[in-house]
Amino acid sequence: MIIVGAGPGGLSAGMLLSHEGYDVEVFEKQSEVGGRNAPIKLGDFTFDAGPTFLMMTSVLKELFSITGRNINDYLEMKEIDPFYRLKFKNKNIEFFPTRNRAKMLEHIKEIFPGDEKNYEKFLRKEGIKFDKLFECLKIPYHSPLHFLRKRFIRAIPEFEIGKSLYRKLSDYFEHDEMKISMTFQAKYLGMSPWECPGAFTILSFIEHDGGIYHVTGGLNRISHAMADVIKENGGNIHLESEVEEVLAENKKARGIKLKSGEMIYSDYVIINADFAHAMTNIVSKKNRKKYMDRDIERRDYSCSTFMLYLGLDKKYDLPHHNIIFADDYKKNVEEIYKEKSLSQDPSFYLHNPSAIDTTLAPEGKSAVYILVPVANNTSKIDWDKEKKAFRDLIIKKIKEKTEIKDIERHIEVEKIITPHDWEKEYDIYNGATFNLSHKLTQMLYFRPHNKFEEFDKCFIAGGGTHPGSGLPTIYQSGRIAANLIIKEDTIGLGINYKDEFENNIKNTETGKFPGVGI
Repeated sequence: MIIVGAGPGGLSAGMLLSHEGYDVEVFEKQSEVGGRNAPIKLGDFTFDAGPTFLMMTSVLKELFSITGRNINDYLEMKEIDPFYRLKFKNKNIEFFPTRNRAKMLEHIKEIFPGDEKNYEKFLRKEGIKFDKLFECLKIPYHSPLHFLRKRFIRAIPEFEIGKSLYRKLSDYFEHDEMKISMTFQAKYLGMSPWECPGAFTILSFIEHDGGIYHVTGGLNRISHAMADVIKENGGNIHLESEVEEVLAENKKARGIKLKSGEMIYSDYVIINADFAHAMTNIVSKKNRKKYMDRDIERRDYSCSTFMLYLGLDKKYDLPHHNIIFADDYKKNVEEIYKEKSLSQDPSFYLHNPSAIDTTLAPEGKSAVYILVPVANNTSKIDWDKEKKAFRDLIIKKIKEKTEIKDIERHIEVEKIITPHDWEKEYDIYNGATFNLSHKLTQMLYFRPHNKFEEFDKCFIAGGGTHPGSGLPTIYQSGRIAANLIIKEDTIGLGINYKDEFENNIKNTETGKFPGVGI
């Protein structure tokens, strides 16, 4: 069993398959596991490269439970409450969403009067919607006939076809800032709230119902813990081992060719590289009919991000998560997605994990992470030319809009990642950090399938396949891929897979079978 890429999707598949007795060999180009969920180390400072907080912890806990592990033996997770600070400078509003229902209703009543009743309605109705939609994300969609499943038919009204996320949330809330507070989560998918499908109201519900969590040492520790489980199960992870080509013969995957020229053969291959990059770089054109270069190019992609990682020789008294909105948020969003230009008043996210985690920076110092949504590389922005000026603009905005007025005097180490860097160094197509966009015509059956369509014995995991981007759904993609392989093998052995699956799904805590996924 070969897995190309040690990102979260590949690692989740590797955990499950190695637990089931498969010989798992993971090949990763970088020197660290995790992909966009890897650490960045600058001197004595550690940063998460990408995701900085975790939702739906039950998905991850269940992965460890299935493999007979207790996640608490590997990771320390801390709930963050309030979730984050949302700052609107134009009205000098600061909003601190919390899972404490009484405090939340009082807080909303104070700054968005009238919307406290609407918030209760939102939680009630979106909870029902989430229960229906999430069931649809646990299974693969390899045929249009899969839309005839009962769970999908029950969920059809919840897809809010024809409604954007912002329009749907406007049905609940009256105050513009309250609407933005509940729709900015579209950025987790790299989309505009005015274009993101209304189905994704479940993102804000997931946060407000289940909370958000920090992992001590950073979310990158999750990837390392998953890799540890694979190795404990007898699997191997080969770092600095770049895959040049997925080998296919007679319409079946046969193995891989490494950049070194070495050929490695296997019964199955799981591709966990960025999907569009993999199609245009490591799957030969002769083996592609559906995913030709022109087909990949014309698909719709998410935005990108401009990243600034700063090691500061000072600690600051500001929240763990800070989202600072542009004075004209809608204009900023249009600059990213429609104009594809650089904004002079960008929104940004400032992560200050040293407020609660002493492992990321030396005593008295801070590891600060700034993320700025920007257009992907279809914008043709010349980042070699614009990088320094845009970096200086973000520093200026931090000084203007946060408590860190003296930030420049305290920068000890610094790293920038531009959309160009995401594409060239991290092999992310178009630098689209959140992968293919999540418009409805690129979801479920219309998204690249977990069972690869071009040739057999090949499966896909990661944000570019079903169910989509975001750590919990990426873990689910690896789980679906693993279960499809197990299904293929059990049917080949003459086992009634359906009966076997249904018997074991009731007992996922036994650790004997990877539960949900088919």
